[in-house]
Amino acid sequence: MKAFNPLRLVALLLGVLLGSARAEEPKLDSHLEPLRPLLEKTWKGTFKNSTSDHPVVDVARWERALNGKAVRVQHSINEGVYGGETLIQWDEKKQSLVYHYFTTAGFSTTGTMKIEGTKVTSLEEVSGDAGGVTKVRATSEIRADGTFSVKAEYYKNGEWSLGHEADYHADPAAKVVFQ
Repeated sequence: MKAFNPLRLVALLLGVLLGSARAEEPKLDSHLEPLRPLLEKTWKGTFKNSTSDHPVVDVARWERALNGKAVRVQHSINEGVYGGETLIQWDEKKQSLVYHYFTTAGFSTTGTMKIEGTKVTSLEEVSGDAGGVTKVRATSEIRADGTFSVKAEYYKNGEWSLGHEADYHADPAAKVVFQ
């Protein structure tokens, strides 16, 4: 019969504990939980209204932020010609997800976001000069096939018009670029 080895028991317990800790996902505010499929991934999409001669390619990186109390999205278009950063958090007073978006073009937006199942709708107010655009509304969907679709409309001169539309695919090689 072998002698009891306490170091072996400690090593075994540590292995079990560390293994289970790695298997757990990092904490995320329950209101942000529907966004988890997008997190810790870089997404790439080409705007549908762009052309093969002049493609408009957007790269977006979604990350857990502020100890899981927020989601950060950084994105850039065409290698940094334009880009921005968004922070999304739950606002208890408004009982809504609220986000702030800051751009390399010098304007910013503040908006609210609603998640129903796999669909996300948002409405934001623009601050600063965004070429006459004063509001943006968007509908997005996290699809079962692994794509993330976005369709945005811009409010300008008293009417809504198509802004941009794209289907994004996870692309680990894609990079958000700021100039």
